[in-house]
Amino acid sequence: MNPQLQRIARALHPLQEPPHAVGWNRAELSDLLGEDTRTRAAVLLALRDAPEPTVVFTLRNHGLRTHAGQVSFPGGRIDAADADEIAAALREAREEIGLDPDDAQPLGYLDCLDTVSGYCVTPVVATLRADARVARQSEEVESVFEVPLAFLLDPARLRQRAFDFRGKRRIVCEYAGSEPLIWGATAAILVNLMRRMEIMQ
Repeated sequence: MNPQLQRIARALHPLQEPPHAVGWNRAELSDLLGEDTRTRAAVLLALRDAPEPTVVFTLRNHGLRTHAGQVSFPGGRIDAADADEIAAALREAREEIGLDPDDAQPLGYLDCLDTVSGYCVTPVVATLRADARVARQSEEVESVFEVPLAFLLDPARLRQRAFDFRGKRRIVCEYAGSEPLIWGATAAILVNLMRRMEIMQ
């Protein structure tokens, strides 16, 4: 495994100890969501195990009712038939980007994240075989693309962005120079990774 990916693996919640389903940012959204029960979801942060690792993203279809045209990780709500967060993330990745589960090796978890849309998301981190094939499979996905891990782990690439949501002003992170733009919950998951790796405070 690439040394940078080994460092990431050491920073994660281990597979046998998934994080509690409470978002690390819950206090930030308390005025918007209160203590309402969040819908459980899982995403796959897929790291291609190559000499220069990359991270797999999807661009959501511009015609969707929610989060249209936004960059995300493959994933979605956890179904009753899913054994756990890993099963949900791998199922969604197969449905959205055609990832063969045999090409993914789960490493562990990041901290859960609450979203303004009422989800509590568990990020599952996994390595992909260097030759693993991914491609758009779902109408929800407009395209699939990869970004160098080194770019995403550079705190100098981050900047803050303000936007209004349901009459409330929110401050979120985004990656300057990313195209398409990586921001919001997707950027927050990567910020959590950098904090767990002690790259940033």
